[in-house]
Formats: sequence, structure tokens, C-alpha cells
Amino acid sequence: MTDSPLRTLPAQEVAEACARALWDDDLASRALGMVLEEIRPDYARLSMPVRADMVNGHRNCHGGLIFALADSTFAFACNSTNQITVAAAASIDFLSPAKLGDRLIAYGEAQSTAGRTRVYDIRVANQAGQLIALFRGRSHQLKERLIPGLEVAR
Repeated sequence: MTDSPLRTLPAQEVAEACARALWDDDLASRALGMVLEEIRPDYARLSMPVRADMVNGHRNCHGGLIFALADSTFAFACNSTNQITVAAAASIDFLSPAKLGDRLIAYGEAQSTAGRTRVYDIRVANQAGQLIALFRGRSHQLKERLIPGLEVAR
């Protein structure tokens, strides 16, 4: 008896399948109004509106919510190659305040993909392109696949 062959797809199709699999179970990102706008291997772009329940006492978007958008973008980017990947560390620099009514766009990609530890930079901007925050995340790939039996065509 032989094992069934693995299904191989182009890298872009694998990234899209992985994004759908993650999105289906990502209640937190969806509850915050995030939208997955683009996915490619080792790249993602998500957006999120700044709602009234997201502003702090200074009338700015709460920094933790900006971090959450960047972190979700990081998660989609680093899980786009069908390796279960988890965050090992992350940091953020807040550069400008986001305001009620803004639409935040976070986008980023891998800066280093050697081995099982990877580094991703995520930029968060508002709808006018003003840079709001810079996020750097370090991830660790596990041995398991996000979608078992699916491989990237080489």
C-alpha cells in the first residue's frame, strides 16, 4: 500500500488556500472589522476601519488595536506557504495617531526566509498613505502543514 500523492499547486494558489483556511477560523480579526485585501507567498495586506469603540481617551485609535491589525497581517503573510507558523516575537513603533473614521491598511512581507525562523516587516498607514506604525515580527515555522497534503509546486 502506498500513500496517496501530495497535491501540488503554484505558490500563489497555495497562499490563497492558506489564507482562506486561516480566515475561516480567525474570529478576532473578523470581529475587529478587518478585511483580507491581498495575499501572496510571504506577503499580506489587510485593512481595518477605526470605529468609535476603538478610540482611547485621547480620541486616537488604541495602540493595541493597531498592533492587532499588524499582527494579523504578519500571521497571514507568514502562514502563506502552508507551514504552520507562529509568532516568536514582535515589536511596533507608533509614528502618527490614527483617528476615528480612518481606514488603516497594513501590508508587509518577509525580510528573511532562511531556515525556520523568519523576519517580517509590516507597515500600517491610513487611507491617505500617512504612515501610522512600523511592526517587525519574528516567526517560527513548525513542521506541520496548515493544509495537510498540499505542497507548493517547485
